[in-house]
Amino acid sequence: MTKATQSSLPLPLRPARAAVRLAGRLPAGLASALSRWCPVNADGEHLAPEAWLASMSTAVMPGGDMSGATIPAARRNLEINSALVAEKTPELSVVEDLLLDGPDGPIGATRYRAETSSIGLVVFFHGGGFALGSRATHDAYARRLALDTGADVLSVEYRLAPEHPFPAAVDDALAAWRFAVDAAPRWGLDPRRIVVAGDSAGGNLAAVVSQHVRGEDITPVLQLLIYPLTDLDRNGGSRDEFAVGYFLTAERIDWFTDHYVPAGIDHTDPRLSPLYAADLAGQPRAHVVVAGFDPLRDEGLDYAAALERAGVPTTLQREGGLIHGFVNMVATGPTPRRAVSRMHQAVVDALG
Repeated sequence: MTKATQSSLPLPLRPARAAVRLAGRLPAGLASALSRWCPVNADGEHLAPEAWLASMSTAVMPGGDMSGATIPAARRNLEINSALVAEKTPELSVVEDLLLDGPDGPIGATRYRAETSSIGLVVFFHGGGFALGSRATHDAYARRLALDTGADVLSVEYRLAPEHPFPAAVDDALAAWRFAVDAAPRWGLDPRRIVVAGDSAGGNLAAVVSQHVRGEDITPVLQLLIYPLTDLDRNGGSRDEFAVGYFLTAERIDWFTDHYVPAGIDHTDPRLSPLYAADLAGQPRAHVVVAGFDPLRDEGLDYAAALERAGVPTTLQREGGLIHGFVNMVATGPTPRRAVSRMHQAVVDALG
């Protein structure tokens, strides 16, 4: 790990991490059998045992739902939670910290490469509600993405709210995209073979970047939107069904929104809620991933459908047994591992 991507786990929790990794070796057949006794959502999908265990753990663990008495405490809690369930990955060929030119100063980023050669580049934006998250919280996932796809991964640490409210994250995301286009040749990569990706709030940024750069000479070959936030004006449906008990809660969503969006800003601004764009046509092909027990599920489904109606080639990956944040839970068992492998195949297909 680099200095920017390293997060320490308190000593008392290190045995718990070992237990998580041990439980993660549960055979796929046994996990499938156990799922029959797990909760079922309104669509008839069974929660995977690994996701159920993660849900119960975050519900009882102090700060497990990304809460904290202060912003620094909440950020630290997310780092601890991420480190607790992070998988141990093989060594990579390249892991280097970078500083990108941003609209208001340098933007931190880390580039990962699994082997000596690479098939392309993925610009990745982490989740965390625009207020939490970092390269450190998503280090294990960025490594897995590089290992599975054979592509370079540029993990971007955009500015966070409330210190830097909307549209700071959007401005940084666009600056990171333009940096990647310029830097790709220096890394021996074709700038026309770049994927833009993100999870949750990062999925929102990936969608916004894809909308913003359409029609330019160089655009992403794929937008990988992992349980993306697409509608800040949303109520009902999955927002209500999974309001508590599944890691991302309704209370947390409101807390994130209050910190990110200044008073008086229209929540249907497409830079906040990409679902409200007047025209979605002409964008890069999309692969949208939703989790069955996620308050953001319905808006992800709606965004995928809207892209299809606009003529954007779109594939939908519905992981009915999983919860929000599952890309950070690969060590917990076979269900999230298979889900992550499927979405990474979409990246390989787009680049290859």
